[in-house]
Amino acid sequence: MLFRQFLLVGAGGAVGSMTRYGVSYIMSKFLVDPYKFSATFTINIIGSLIIGILFGLTARNQWMKEGGYLLLASGFCGGFTTFSSFALENVNLLQKGQSLLSFAYVLLSVVVGMLVCRLGIWMVNI
Repeated sequence: MLFRQFLLVGAGGAVGSMTRYGVSYIMSKFLVDPYKFSATFTINIIGSLIIGILFGLTARNQWMKEGGYLLLASGFCGGFTTFSSFALENVNLLQKGQSLLSFAYVLLSVVVGMLVCRLGIWMVNI
């Protein structure tokens, strides 16, 4: 049972990590200044919405209770969202003297992330 759980998280995490890389790569091709609209910010917001939807689905979906949540929330969202990259980007901004931009980035990421997570839960329950 534990081995199956690790496989579910690992498989989801691999796909989430590849998706994160793909989104970052595509956004880097279309944005001149990555800090104007960071791929990391976008990924964290999308990931917050997805995990909210998954959490909402878990209450009424047996498949989610039996392993889907591990695969999709712990695995995919864990691999897809990039909080460690988010932290590093903010440290880099602070080191460059861009403290106002760093503060705005942190505040928006946390507040918008929480709001869209709640939106995801609400979307499932309407």
